[in-house]
Amino acid sequence: MSGIIGKKIGMTSIYDAAGKNIPVTVIEAGPCVVTQIRTKEVDGYEAVQLAFDEKKEKHTTKALKGHFDKAGTTPKKIMAEFTRFDADHNKSYGDLVSVDVFTEGEFIDVVGTTKGKGFQGVVKRHGFAGVGEATHGQHNRLRAPGSVGASSYPSRVFKGIRMAGRMGGVRRKVINLQIIRLIAEKNLILVKGAVPGANGSYLILERWS
Repeated sequence: MSGIIGKKIGMTSIYDAAGKNIPVTVIEAGPCVVTQIRTKEVDGYEAVQLAFDEKKEKHTTKALKGHFDKAGTTPKKIMAEFTRFDADHNKSYGDLVSVDVFTEGEFIDVVGTTKGKGFQGVVKRHGFAGVGEATHGQHNRLRAPGSVGASSYPSRVFKGIRMAGRMGGVRRKVINLQIIRLIAEKNLILVKGAVPGANGSYLILERWS
């Protein structure tokens, strides 16, 4: 397998053998269960679908319940497909995938949804500097965007101009994060640096390529 589904636990720091302090993100990864196997003959492409994190049966639709029953597992909260894997992966319905798909020291990509910031102004959203010294009578315009276009020509505002708006809550990938430590008995992966999302959010971890 090329990847696994995980949940962000939080950040901490550890010391390496040389005594250097390394900031790491703690991710609970798996065990994931194989809930579907895509084939070229049936689906037009090859992929392995994994599911992660227990879900109450009363909150599961009948269609999804039948999907999980086919794999012989309980309902899960999140599913994801992985299209890159070894040709002889030999996965079948109900198989478990754990953190041992990775090794310490290798590099992976992490996909997550960033924290939602709500409606934000141009200073926070785009890094505008504001008025600066706040002179010339700008007593209440310190964080305003200023002029957004000309008057007689083109008599409109161009598309894509940076303005206030909703910030965050988008899907992002961080590449080349090194696995500092694997704690297999607790299904934990410690990767160097930060990953997108709030604590408790779901992540997709894939081997870097």
